[in-house]
Amino acid sequence: MGSITNNKKPHVVCIPYPAQGHINPMMKLAKLLHSKGFHISFVNTHYNHNRLLRSRGPSSLDGLPDFRFYSIPDGLPPSDAEATQSIPAICESVPKHSLEPFCELITRLNGYSDDEVAPVSGIISDGCMSFTLEAAERFGLPEVLFWTPSTCGVLAYTHYPDLVQRGYTPLKDTSDITKGYLETTLDWIPGMSTNIKLRDMPSFIRTTDRNDIMLNYLITETAAIPRGSAIILNTFDALEQESIKPLLALNPNILTIGPLHMMQQYVHDERLKIIGSNLWKEDVSCISWLDTKEPGSVVYVNFGSITVMTKEQLIEFGWGLANSKKDFLWITRPDIVGGDEAMMPPEFVSETKGRGMVTSWCPQEEVMKHPAIGGFLTHSGWNSTIESISYGVPMVCWPFFAEQQTNCRYCCIEWGIGMEIDTDVKRQEVENQVREMMDGEKGKTMRSKSLEWKQKAKEAVDVGGSSYLNFDRLINDILLKK
Repeated sequence: MGSITNNKKPHVVCIPYPAQGHINPMMKLAKLLHSKGFHISFVNTHYNHNRLLRSRGPSSLDGLPDFRFYSIPDGLPPSDAEATQSIPAICESVPKHSLEPFCELITRLNGYSDDEVAPVSGIISDGCMSFTLEAAERFGLPEVLFWTPSTCGVLAYTHYPDLVQRGYTPLKDTSDITKGYLETTLDWIPGMSTNIKLRDMPSFIRTTDRNDIMLNYLITETAAIPRGSAIILNTFDALEQESIKPLLALNPNILTIGPLHMMQQYVHDERLKIIGSNLWKEDVSCISWLDTKEPGSVVYVNFGSITVMTKEQLIEFGWGLANSKKDFLWITRPDIVGGDEAMMPPEFVSETKGRGMVTSWCPQEEVMKHPAIGGFLTHSGWNSTIESISYGVPMVCWPFFAEQQTNCRYCCIEWGIGMEIDTDVKRQEVENQVREMMDGEKGKTMRSKSLEWKQKAKEAVDVGGSSYLNFDRLINDILLKK
């Protein structure tokens, strides 16, 4: 992987979708590009920029002379909440209100150019921020679209127009969700297994409204795939080859460059370590707690940055974990229960004393690679899933929304590394699934399969591997192409 050596660094603007699960992989990509000689301008919304300042301290965003942070408005009312904004509100507001400020920022950045910093030479935008393509066209720049979900999830989204056209969505009635309609098999989607069901498609089809914001947003965003100079994906060929093939018909430059957290082995600049992307303060004491535990003995529980559950669901998960008698590290964001502080009853706390640790946020990669972790109870977000795969950790999956349903299906059926837990969660099922994952025969099979995928992920990012070579292509054939 060659680096750029001339004085004037090529200048890439990175703009993630404004949610934690999108900012994290974009930050990893930006650090990789920086390590290869690019000047980075990283653009968050004002809301998330301020959250980063609060969670990590101002010095973490001072950046380096060639890795700088900027922010633009999102059009939503100002707020100091420590929570992800409403996803439909973001999707409705950002394309309307952020394009002109983004273009103004590029003009400003071009005005800053000097002997060291070139004018902006390219844009890397989240695939769900396709309004930025208009900016790229105005300034005559290449734009790479970075789709942060799984490839199987992206493929499923590209078929939303077909699902509408064929009458699968919108639903006739909300009762369709519970009365078996979602069990309908879809055997006509190229690249997806022949017995995939409507329930395995990303969840935004579960609406009765043809004008639903999310349904239409994903139709709009996937329609922009052919316009990208390239499409990059945080996955690796061996894992998702079947899902990649049909996407090549939409854009011939589909590049898998993941797992991105494993590609960080090529980032050697120590100064980048202070630059982080977690919007919540991390509790690092959980690592020393894990140090006291036996190898493979702890269940890691984290439902990500967006999942919201009811108080009843939280209590069922809690007692299921308590009754499993397994040690567990449970991450519960303060806003995980809609409108309420996440609290477990005092008897739960006394029952799990010494074998359970509950905290609000953590450095997930450090946790996942810790030898004490034996299994993962997850919402099946893609970042969590790809990290789990690359650390060889089996999963119990409780998907919440978006393409988490698709990821869950692939983990459990196609890749053999997960078990699904019912949406209507009950403590007995949690207890049984956790015990099976940690000690049972199915758990052993899942662990063995997870270790096989871990090896394949390593091969993809090693020198000469598929992701390594694709990252080279991204730099030389797309971003530096004259």
